[in-house]
Amino acid sequence: MNSDNPIWALISTFGLMSLFAVGGAAAAVPEMHRIAVDVHHWMTDKQFADAFAISQLSPGPNVLIVTLIGYAVAGIPGALAATLAMCLPTALLAYYVSRLLNHPSQSRWPAMIQAALVPLSIGLMAASALILARSTSHTVIAALLMAAVAVLASVSRVNPLWLLLAGGILGFAGVV
Repeated sequence: MNSDNPIWALISTFGLMSLFAVGGAAAAVPEMHRIAVDVHHWMTDKQFADAFAISQLSPGPNVLIVTLIGYAVAGIPGALAATLAMCLPTALLAYYVSRLLNHPSQSRWPAMIQAALVPLSIGLMAASALILARSTSHTVIAALLMAAVAVLASVSRVNPLWLLLAGGILGFAGVV
């Protein structure tokens, strides 16, 4: 297969990434950013941050970011190829591993693996937040807004969608 073909590039990229995306697509955001922005130059930092924001605001799974990257690269066929490549390998792997773990045994390794994956997932999500923060506006207003939203989100029960909507309105108005 031709490696210059954008569909093949999406399939090979997200197919491999899906096997290492511990914690789901959201945990793979740093690697997605590196590949989409730095390696293949499929999108800019701003386009990636916008696609991530849309994927988080939209209902449904976090894997929507993969669909949006695929769409940016090759339209609807790219969106379908990237989404299937990200979902299918891990779905098959999860199916077979769950069948293996459903057999009664006295082994402690499944619990140990699950315990080890928790800090790994937290670290990957923190890396995602750092990458997205670096790709945003670097103005004082943007930094103050980001700090205010972080504090508000952590101390209140405000639905994060309202905060995203407010940020979108401020961005559309040209404030940030």
